[in-house]
Amino acid sequence: MTSPGIVAFGVRRSFGDVHAVRNVTLEAHPGRVTGLVGPNGSGKTTLLLMLSSLLAPDAGEIRINGIDPLVDPQGVRRMLGWMPDALGAWGALTSRETLVVTGRLYGMSKPEALARADVLLADVGLWDLAGSPARVLSRGQKQRLGLARALVHEPQVLLLDEPASGLDPQARIDLRGLLRRLAAEGRTVLVSSHILSELEEVVDDAVFLVAGETVDSDRIAAAALRARPWRVRLAGLEATDAAVRIAAALGVDPAGVGTDRRDAIVAFDSDEAAAGALRALVAAELPVAEFAAAQGSLERTFLDLGASGAASDPNPEPDPDPEPRPDGQEATS
Repeated sequence: MTSPGIVAFGVRRSFGDVHAVRNVTLEAHPGRVTGLVGPNGSGKTTLLLMLSSLLAPDAGEIRINGIDPLVDPQGVRRMLGWMPDALGAWGALTSRETLVVTGRLYGMSKPEALARADVLLADVGLWDLAGSPARVLSRGQKQRLGLARALVHEPQVLLLDEPASGLDPQARIDLRGLLRRLAAEGRTVLVSSHILSELEEVVDDAVFLVAGETVDSDRIAAAALRARPWRVRLAGLEATDAAVRIAAALGVDPAGVGTDRRDAIVAFDSDEAAAGALRALVAAELPVAEFAAAQGSLERTFLDLGASGAASDPNPEPDPDPEPRPDGQEATS
């Protein structure tokens, strides 16, 4: 297990009788954004804490750019940027001071830390709030500051836990662009998010976690091959009327065409089948105003795996929440 990037094999972690991470095997590669997908209680945060060297696994192996975090945690922390799902910053410090102090803890000189802070404040859209105390920032602004803090020392590996939470639409678009740029620079990016539509736009690869275990690739492939719903809207027609005309044009049972608000919903086994249906609708001279997949591939796979029911697992993931300080050590209460 000496590959660059992130490698985990057979990782497990329990808290007493609660088995938060049961069996996780994954790889995340440099130059790519890997999404970590799973419901609440699936073990995502516990896994990220182990990958970041803040929590020791009970079993299994982890390598970050070839380094074992149990053997050399400081070596891992020097190359790794960790963004938890809550900022945990010093409330009295301004945004700029937060980044400067973080840079100083990573060994930068004060001029270097100041210069780096200003670059990052501009990158994450907080330049106008550089002098504002962290305690007055909104949830979304704190998320942006948390991302900037993770990037201070220009890490080669990034672990991001719910980075889009609380962001407004423009900030989410900016985040996607930033993550793609970081990957293009050769960094390894592993991002956990419940916002599957956001992940869909940015990830190259996806790892699915259900009840503390990574889902087998064959099961994921099978889920991805199942029928996916598509939205069809006909101009000037109510959804119920449109559904009847769509069923006739496609030669299917009207009962197989559903409705959702103004749209008709039709399931197709593949993109090719959907393209053929669109040709048939146009040939039938129906006024097609919208024809689009109702679900992204991540969402479809997630739902098909039954992950939405995994949150009721009898051993849900606890919330250890050991908020790390910028020097990489766990906070104590």
